[in-house]
Amino acid sequence: MSTLNLTITKELSAPPEVVFEAWTTPEQMSQWFSPMPKGASVPKLELREGGEYRIDMHSDERDYVHVGKFLKIDKPHVLEFTWISDGTEQKETIVRLQFEAKGAGTLRLAERDCRNQSAKSFLTRLQDFSSTETTLSRKEISKWPSK
Repeated sequence: MSTLNLTITKELSAPPEVVFEAWTTPEQMSQWFSPMPKGASVPKLELREGGEYRIDMHSDERDYVHVGKFLKIDKPHVLEFTWISDGTEQKETIVRLQFEAKGAGTLRLAERDCRNQSAKSFLTRLQDFSSTETTLSRKEISKWPSK
């Protein structure tokens, strides 16, 4: 299979600190991360370089397991990790997220050695999650600009 280098940039209506938390807090990730009808759970998330994570996406038929390790963490600017799942044919890919302030906040996602284009759907779900005030119980939500 050929390698696809994919870079997606998407502006979000939240500051980088809040978006970083949405990517690194199991309770928040379980609310937006999965396209599956039964959502996702994050049974393991060791937020440190070298730490491991596991994300289970639940469908009616089965759970889709995604695992990896954190390579670089520079809160709230960079999150880089490996990604292994059925979607990558159980081969390791590297995902690098850059959170940059631009107006209300910007998330730039660069997924290298990508074997599928699922990153775009993640960004759409994250945008939906970050713009739904009732979803989050964070104090920072009052600082989010209205769209």
